[in-house]
Amino acid sequence: MKQDSLSFDQYLELAEAGFSGWDFSFLEQTGRMASGTLSWNYYNVVLPYIRNKESMLDMGTGGGEFLRLLQPLPRQTYATESYAPNVPVAESALAPLGVKVVAVEEDESIPLPDNHFELIINRHESYAPSEIWRMLKPGGLFITQQCGGQNDIELNHWFQADVPEYVHWTVEYAAGELKQQGFELLACKAEATNTRFYDIGAILYYLNVIEWQIEDYAFENYREQIVKLHERINVEGYVDTTCDRFLILARKPE
Repeated sequence: MKQDSLSFDQYLELAEAGFSGWDFSFLEQTGRMASGTLSWNYYNVVLPYIRNKESMLDMGTGGGEFLRLLQPLPRQTYATESYAPNVPVAESALAPLGVKVVAVEEDESIPLPDNHFELIINRHESYAPSEIWRMLKPGGLFITQQCGGQNDIELNHWFQADVPEYVHWTVEYAAGELKQQGFELLACKAEATNTRFYDIGAILYYLNVIEWQIEDYAFENYREQIVKLHERINVEGYVDTTCDRFLILARKPE
């Protein structure tokens, strides 16, 4: 039996909801967007390494949502954020925990000292291997979970848009860069599951935030494709995209 749904214009209104920090709860708590599970859990991966450290950096902290979950934090904990509107959000959330938030503009130039951190964690943030190397103490660890280059690639195909310039970004490519920098690779994993979207408003909200997926995304640029995708979801109930993830643990030799 075909179920009732909101109108196309009502879904467009939902796509314009505000976004703060790096929190997709507007979609996830309602179940309008859901991602498949991985064989690892990033929280459980990083937590054991935090407990015995004195210094740590969280790269791309967003609004500090994830970092707050890792308490108690090392005595010297820093966080970086490259999206300017998120910086005050992160500062408000993390200052009570003694975390210093640092705004960054370039991956290759992070205003933090050399050989300072025992642990650097990075969840879905870009990075330069040379800067990770510079900031880590000898013997320090780098733990990153990344979105691979095939992540949500179906959106580009459906919208008949150019594919992202980072489609080459795989665990093999990233691991090769780190190894060339001199890192010892302790673990490398990669998996592809799916992300399911249940309405066109969820997809457009997502694209408004993930600006790099379709660089020239604007509703008027892709109106015809958006209407077709909305009609498809009304018939099928949902659409799936690739959820491409990989995990790397690397160590800077002593």
